[in-house]
Amino acid sequence: MPRNGGWKRMTFSSVLFLHVFFVGLLVCYFAPFVRRRETKNLVLLLFSLAFYACGGLAYFPLILLSIGINYLFGRLVGSCDDGKRKKRLLTVAVTLNLLMLFCFKYLGFLTENLHLLIPTLPVLEIVLPIGISFYTFQGLSYVVDVYRGDARSEKSLVRVALYIALFPQLVAGPIVRYTTVAHEIGERSESWDEAYAGTVCFLLGFAKKILLANPLGQMADSAFSQSGDLLTTGLAWLGAIAYTGQIYFDFSGYSDMAIGLGRIFGFHFLENFSYPYISRSVTEFWRRWHISLSSWFRDYVYIPLGGNRGNRAFQIRNLAIVWMLTGIWHGAEWTFIFWGVYYALLLIGERYCWGKTLEKCPAVLRHGYALVLVIFGWVIFRAPTLTAAWDYAAAMLGLSSAPFWCGQASYLLRQYWVELLFGVLFSMPLLPRVKERIAEKGGGLFRAAGAATPVVLLFLAGLSYISLLSSGFNPFIYFQF
Repeated sequence: MPRNGGWKRMTFSSVLFLHVFFVGLLVCYFAPFVRRRETKNLVLLLFSLAFYACGGLAYFPLILLSIGINYLFGRLVGSCDDGKRKKRLLTVAVTLNLLMLFCFKYLGFLTENLHLLIPTLPVLEIVLPIGISFYTFQGLSYVVDVYRGDARSEKSLVRVALYIALFPQLVAGPIVRYTTVAHEIGERSESWDEAYAGTVCFLLGFAKKILLANPLGQMADSAFSQSGDLLTTGLAWLGAIAYTGQIYFDFSGYSDMAIGLGRIFGFHFLENFSYPYISRSVTEFWRRWHISLSSWFRDYVYIPLGGNRGNRAFQIRNLAIVWMLTGIWHGAEWTFIFWGVYYALLLIGERYCWGKTLEKCPAVLRHGYALVLVIFGWVIFRAPTLTAAWDYAAAMLGLSSAPFWCGQASYLLRQYWVELLFGVLFSMPLLPRVKERIAEKGGGLFRAAGAATPVVLLFLAGLSYISLLSSGFNPFIYFQF
């Protein structure tokens, strides 16, 4: 598996970003003499490339290569009137994008497995460039949309580069389509209202990350670091539940921060999460989780393969291919491949086997069914190997030799019960429902809530900042993909 290049120097939740990068960008972008849209785009592009370069200069040329390939083939495909030649150009563009992704993300995994069969073959140690899966998919969607006629071929290299390299969603999504931001790249407008709304979104995401994802991550790491023969059932469930919360608040927190930053600069990215843990089926879960990735595979892989057309065997084949690719997209490791297969089987089963029976069950049973399957899925996703995943799942089912409970489980509960409680509460749509009720009643309650919002945000921001300074634990899970 490729080693991650590391991104310890600057993330949205780092002091360097908050104090230096973001302040510098605001000063330059909103400077009185920076008025023309193209000038603002250039400032945003240069800062975005600098943001990416902080992840390691060695792989900085890769994103420039990606920009160059997709700009060039976007122009060639857009100006070509010959259908066959146009298709060949698209094929070359797709091949180059996927070849770059394969070489830096999967070649090391391939040589590692070939080495097991042929020991004389060397194993390549390749550092995984940060964000390569995300910006490769964005570049691909641009060229494909130009080919389909859904987007026009962009003449400006700066605009294509800004679309691919825009820093808020560059390294961990959401995956943005060119068709959704093309107009805003050229004609967006900034305002105090949008800046305020973006700041609110950013601070909520920041609080999710620092106050919930990070402590839950420490709790999960404590459980997953135990060997299978020492892992008790109680500790295994605590760790799995903690990781279920960590990955949601980590990734949705990042997406919120990305969406908030985008709004400050006039961009409106689509929501990437819609309270996935309230789902009553695995199918519904994947309509609510990482929406930009699911919709990307639907529009650029599943539908071109034939989608729901054809007989049942044909549809099952399409689903299996999409979910194998979804697993592989997440990483060059057998656990991710098996994770994709796991969800392929569940989704196929819900569609063709037990889905109608499930719909007749009480809502609470359907919710429990979906949540338990999702938690076991995260165990596969989190475990370093398939053997470790099996041992962990066996402990959760009470099949290990260890007792049911242990002192470490009690300690973790005492240490993190507040984060667990708030994690459960805020994984449900409580805030939207409270806003709806306040809006319905209006009057003094509405005004009081509006006045209290800045105070609550400042409190969360201060608490998050203090926690950030006092803790050295601050990884983003999806940076490894």
